[in-house]
Amino acid sequence: MSVRRVGVIAKEGLTAAAPHLAAVAGWLHARGVETVFEIKSAALAGLSNEPTLARDQLIAQVDLLLVLGGDGTMLGTAARVGEAGLRTPILGVNFGRLGFLTEVTLEELYPELEAVLEGRSQIHERRLLHATTLRAGQPRAEHVVLNDVVVTRGEVSRVIELSVNVDDRFVTRVKADGIIIASPTGSTAYNLAASGPIVHPEVDAILITPIAPHTLANRPIVIPGSATVDVAPLDTGRGLDIFSTFDGQSGHRLEATDSVRIRRAKSPVCLISSTSRGYFDTLREKLGWGN
Repeated sequence: MSVRRVGVIAKEGLTAAAPHLAAVAGWLHARGVETVFEIKSAALAGLSNEPTLARDQLIAQVDLLLVLGGDGTMLGTAARVGEAGLRTPILGVNFGRLGFLTEVTLEELYPELEAVLEGRSQIHERRLLHATTLRAGQPRAEHVVLNDVVVTRGEVSRVIELSVNVDDRFVTRVKADGIIIASPTGSTAYNLAASGPIVHPEVDAILITPIAPHTLANRPIVIPGSATVDVAPLDTGRGLDIFSTFDGQSGHRLEATDSVRIRRAKSPVCLISSTSRGYFDTLREKLGWGN
């Protein structure tokens, strides 16, 4: 992978990243690499002399995206790249604790950048999910997610009932606080907190996990990645207070005739992982295995 221009994005308002933004620009310039900053990230660091672009424009103009922040910042960037159908690699640097997505620590920033420039970096394709909200069978909104689509109850509802179909075949009726449709990458996010299974990100699968189900018969299930999942609210006569959220970044309320259709997105997203740490190393550290 030849890297001549790097796009730099920082979590909005992350003042701790400001000095590192300026430093990484200087480091890259010294190696003949151009930098283009997301507009708010440049303002955060006071970099008035660096070229800037809006985030949606930036992702298409660079060879590498450097994201400084946390998993939320990474999710938003991955969604934009996926929606644009691009394969721009993303290197995520975590500020604070080690993240499942931004697994490179601040101390590892420059060694990992060096590995990228020298062609030694580890680039992994992660499958994305494409969600379409339908109203009376007609498309209303579309989202691309890296982790999950969640359909859940609102603040004033006690429990909701949902119908779940896979490939146009009825599977089950879920009575619960909600349901998570997750990718393998998202298996270690909300899915894990809801007692769903951990699935290696290279497995081609989709996960369906009820949230606090009101019957033990509703269990998590792993289905083929080629499948299409439809989730629809069931009007029980108590009124609907149901929301769908997408990677925790955006969402909207569902009406009685709405449904959410989830399938594998056409293109994956490319994430750069640490050269000194593997997937199971991150699991052990995050989950305390064998410590």
